[in-house]
Parts: sequence; C-alpha cells; structure tokens
Amino acid sequence: MNQTLSTIEELLRIPSPCPSAMGLACDGTDLWIGSFETNRIYGLNAQQGRVFEETVAPGRPFGLTVTGDALRVVVGQDDDDRFIRRYIMGKDFKSEKIRCAEGTGSFLAYDGDRLYLSQRDNQCILELDESGRVLRTIPVPRQITGMVIVAGRFYLVTTESREVDDHRLLCLDARKEQPEVHELASIPFVARSLGFDGSKLWTNDRGENQIVAFAKPG
Repeated sequence: MNQTLSTIEELLRIPSPCPSAMGLACDGTDLWIGSFETNRIYGLNAQQGRVFEETVAPGRPFGLTVTGDALRVVVGQDDDDRFIRRYIMGKDFKSEKIRCAEGTGSFLAYDGDRLYLSQRDNQCILELDESGRVLRTIPVPRQITGMVIVAGRFYLVTTESREVDDHRLLCLDARKEQPEVHELASIPFVARSLGFDGSKLWTNDRGENQIVAFAKPG
C-alpha cells in the first residue's frame, strides 16, 4: 500500500450476495452485482441488504454500468472472448451483443451519452459509439480494476500490476486535450469495480466477500 497517500474513508460494509463479486453498478439506492462464480447478476437494496432480483448471465460477467432502465454488462465467453450485452432490469438479457475491441475489456462507465470500456493490460479507456466502434483511446498510467464517471470525470480503482498489491483511487479528467490525472487515496484491500450512488462510492472487497461504501475524496 502506498504510504504517501491517505486511505479511503470507509462508511459502510455489507455482505456480498454472492461469492467472487466482480462487477458493481449503482442505480440510486440499489446496487447491481455480477459474480464470477455463479455467473449471475444480482439486484441488491443497499439499505436493507436484500436481493430483489437475480438472473443468469450469458457468460462470465465482468464490469457493468447503468444506462437508464438497462444494464450494460461485459460478458466473457468460454474462450474468454469479451462482449457487451444489454440487460433490461426486471426482464432479461437481450439477444444482441457487441464484441469488445480486440475481444478484451473489463469495466464499463456511462456518461449519459457515451459508453466507455476499460482494458486492463492495455492501460486505457475506450470511448465507444452505439455500434461499439472506438472513437477515442484515453491512456491511463496504471491498470484499471474499477471505473465510474462522476460530474464528467473518471474515478478509477487502479493497481500497479497483477503482481503488486497497491490499489489506488485516481481521478482522471479527459475533457481536455491532455487528460489530467490525480491520485486521491490508497485502498487497503483488493478492490474490484466502482459505483457512485449520488453521495458515496462503492466497490467490492473480494477478499472479504463484502461490498464497501466510502467517501468521495474532496
């Protein structure tokens, strides 16, 4: 853990509704969680800790994000080829799918207009159009393990590499010609995914099988 950064201010921990939680997205007071082990998506009321919806994903779910009345979910096929699928809340996954660029990608973010896909090993964020075509590539100095957009800026859970246990929260402003990156805090556990409920950030603590809410720095 980086000793020069302050640690995130934890506000709340609740049990995960599933083992091996990877994806997480916020829809007001509700959370959406994707599990590697069960290959399911769970709708969870964060205040009550109650699962109100559960569905089988068409593959292994990675990152997910809320887009109106639907979720966009990165799903891995048996050969780990990655696709973006659409899940209508309260209904089911739609049949259409978009292949991720180069067949790889982990986490998603949505700004109300465009969808963004992170690629961990390539250390970048891809801005996509409706067909999945890459419009822009945004470089990131570290590997991304979680992503959300808040007030036009990317908030990122990052790590140095798969071998180094050093998780940090970054803020990246890509609205200018040269993106600005600021390290905000250290995260003292293996964090996966990132969501924002309007006041606080959420992530998965995979080692403890818990979901953690923490204060947005600044």
